[in-house]
Amino acid sequence: MKTEKEKMLDGELYDPLDQQLSQERRHARLLFKALNDTRDDQVEERSRIVKELIPSSGTGVWIEPPFYCDYGSNIVLGDKVFFNFNCVVLDVAQVKIGSRVLFGPAVQIYTATHPLSADERQTGLELGRAIEIGDDVWVGGGAIICPGVRIGNRSVIGAGSVVTKDVPDGVFAAGNPCVVLREIDQ
Repeated sequence: MKTEKEKMLDGELYDPLDQQLSQERRHARLLFKALNDTRDDQVEERSRIVKELIPSSGTGVWIEPPFYCDYGSNIVLGDKVFFNFNCVVLDVAQVKIGSRVLFGPAVQIYTATHPLSADERQTGLELGRAIEIGDDVWVGGGAIICPGVRIGNRSVIGAGSVVTKDVPDGVFAAGNPCVVLREIDQ
């Protein structure tokens, strides 16, 4: 029989109040609170906390506090990823982010979702859909990345966009809902 964590990571309905999941979320909250309380001159301490919060992170990762996430352990970061102020990552499923990715302030990345059926929602169970963001992507401030979305390499997401569907490689996409507006010339 699967644990609630295994169900969560497999994209199945799971109980978010499960003791193990509650403890892991609490651990993440203590870590991002410590990160958010650091001073700008505490570069080494910030790096140490980020590595503990997000063990699968590459080199040169920089997160401007405040930053919030559910677990941290379900986030995979490439090298030189930058999160500007006030970003949120709801990582109940894997969030895989390539290298040299830039996030503007207040970007929201949501793998968490709920059943559409009110009867199912009343059970308190929820689920998640993995998100993948390729290399060399820039996500403008205030954008929202919805569950299950893939953003291709070298693409740019306009500020304030709501990304509800996959975005291919090498395009500029924006809007609510986010749509491809043009290819980006190299």
